[in-house]
Amino acid sequence: MNKNLARQNEIEKRLETQKLRRELQESDSSEMNLRRAIIGLSLLGMGAMTAVTLLQTGIVNHLPDPPIKDFDSDKVNSSDTAYALGVPDGTLSLAGLAANIPLAAFGGENRAEEMPLVPLVAAAKSSIEAAAAAWYFYQMPAKEGKWCGYCIVGAMANVGIAALTLIEAKKAWENLFNKD
Repeated sequence: MNKNLARQNEIEKRLETQKLRRELQESDSSEMNLRRAIIGLSLLGMGAMTAVTLLQTGIVNHLPDPPIKDFDSDKVNSSDTAYALGVPDGTLSLAGLAANIPLAAFGGENRAEEMPLVPLVAAAKSSIEAAAAAWYFYQMPAKEGKWCGYCIVGAMANVGIAALTLIEAKKAWENLFNKD
């Protein structure tokens, strides 16, 4: 009897796994498209923050800037503000953006109904990161007097991610607290 139950559990798990894979790869639902956009923005932001991390950790000595007045990525990313937390801010941003990817990929297309805490956690996390990115964005001209193109891309990615996560979080919140 126990062998049959174990076999049945194994089959059910395999079917769940196949369903998840199918939904992640093939679903054209608005929920999955939003989550794919979050992954895409996270990867874009990671690209920008990878360059910043390379500079801040001494792997490269210079980041190229657009030929526009007041852009100096080296100055902005080597400032005291960029190291104020005891670790280069680019590394923290890179890690936060990377963490968005498994959060966005976690669960099937109906996770707002089935696992509402996941979208709520994703929205809270990304909202905090967007607020931090906005603060750093303000610091560039106000404190450093210069701009960093990589940081602008990273900040815009964080703001976009936060906006996208709030859409699913609203649905999750309604499902969590407005059950009949």
